[in-house]
Amino acid sequence: MKTVGCLALLFLALAPLPCLADEQHQHEHGSPPERLGKVDFPVSCDASARGQFQRGLALLHSFWYDAAEKAFLDVAKTDPSCAMAYWGVAMTNFHPIWAAGNPGGEPTPAELRKGIEAVAKARAANAKTERERDYIAAVEAYYRDADKLDHPARSRAFEAEMERVYRKHPNDREAGIFYALAILGTASPTDKTYAGQKKAAEILNRILPDAPDHPGVAHYVIHSFDYPPLASLALPAARGYARIAPDAPHALHMPSHIFTRLGLWEDSIQSNLAAAAAAQKYVAKATPGATSFDDLHAEDYLEYAYLQLGRDSEAGRVVERVARVDRLDVPNFAAAYALAAVPTRYAIERQKWAEAVKLEGKPASFPWPKFRNAEAILCFGRALGAAHSGNLAAARDELGRLEAIEKELEQKGDKYWSGQVAIQRLEAASWIARAEGKNEEALRLARSAAELEASTDKHAVTPGSIVPARELLGDLLLELEQPVAALKEYEASLATSPNRLHGLAGAGRAARGSGDRDKAASYYGKLLLLASRADGQRAEIVEAKETLAREK
Repeated sequence: MKTVGCLALLFLALAPLPCLADEQHQHEHGSPPERLGKVDFPVSCDASARGQFQRGLALLHSFWYDAAEKAFLDVAKTDPSCAMAYWGVAMTNFHPIWAAGNPGGEPTPAELRKGIEAVAKARAANAKTERERDYIAAVEAYYRDADKLDHPARSRAFEAEMERVYRKHPNDREAGIFYALAILGTASPTDKTYAGQKKAAEILNRILPDAPDHPGVAHYVIHSFDYPPLASLALPAARGYARIAPDAPHALHMPSHIFTRLGLWEDSIQSNLAAAAAAQKYVAKATPGATSFDDLHAEDYLEYAYLQLGRDSEAGRVVERVARVDRLDVPNFAAAYALAAVPTRYAIERQKWAEAVKLEGKPASFPWPKFRNAEAILCFGRALGAAHSGNLAAARDELGRLEAIEKELEQKGDKYWSGQVAIQRLEAASWIARAEGKNEEALRLARSAAELEASTDKHAVTPGSIVPARELLGDLLLELEQPVAALKEYEASLATSPNRLHGLAGAGRAARGSGDRDKAASYYGKLLLLASRADGQRAEIVEAKETLAREK
């Protein structure tokens, strides 16, 4: 950890003011230049196209895929012989980190088709330099045999080729940055040593001093450290990325991954308010009348943060905004996840079980069957709501739907999401067993869910599970009058999901039940500090106030 720890210190020293991807590029005549960060990727295209290429690359590094694709297509119009323009188009349709949200991890059929066609055009253009031909060969390795190999296998092929480019061109910063991204795209979510993530961070660490205002370096550092034991190392990068590329919605949002990991809810709110506004501004011009998936992605993180502060009225307004969505600019997994998660979080965090029972996928026009892993969130919410409401028939129906989705994802080879749905299935089954009076079975199922969740990590798209499995286990243990065991689970949950309002309340209640009044007061005090601007009558806040008042 010594090397990656130095990375955090470097960001503190080097985090720059906003720079330009292309200082000559302007939105319109007389408008300010875009602030996307600074990249330097030499290409053999015509001089008139090089600035366009740099802009496309900066957009790509901030995962602004549709805008990046348009930028690279503009390069091809300016210089049809520029092979790297088509390389850029191919890269914008290959999403190493985000693609895992699609069934089996695959790009959509349209993305796959566009990527394959772009690689063919890049080859036909006959790149003028060996370095450019190496980059094209690397992305070609991903699209090759797409009809035979799945996304993980092709991602590993891309990683191997990018390592070759990186070794062959040691002075090429972009080779190192894209190699780090490739490593992150294949890193195992069950490897708790985080070997791949640390390797990527070390590569970025070596590049950072010479490229402190590069959007990809800051962005991929955040992804490298987006894990509970590592998150604090990324805090300087998180604060730096938004300054590097303030015109990119994802750059404004991405810091909130780390803020969420560390329980810095006010920071997350400000980050996502800015990201949502930037996304809304862009989509109003690019796709009038549609909602940006970047906007929805930010709304999910906003919802999570508001709920942890007890700011339920503001959380409710997020739910209302999401419910009004009619059409998406890009109906992808990030959008599907937010559409399902936002209302589910709102009902479950507030323990409004009757609301949870009525959850439904909106809008009805959204292609929900393509995103069964997002549909599972709604099933989970309804199952939990029905079990707590005593409607066991409805709860079992939803449990059956979870089982079917898990099996479907498993059959498609999507081990990650079938595993995430398995966690939800076990949690739902646990509370059904509890409602049936089968307490030992309920505990067994809840512990299985907690152990399974501990063996993996959240997906890059999500701020976190709807409810941490260990927090739910703590709730169950409290109901069964086992406060000592419950406190252990709450504290374990808070270690990886800090500053969760319900987790702090549960820990306070469990500590009080265990006879540890000082620890109970500490947890309740933290909760009230967190909820100093709460606008609802959350039961946890009322309990904390009443308990501390009695202890005076």
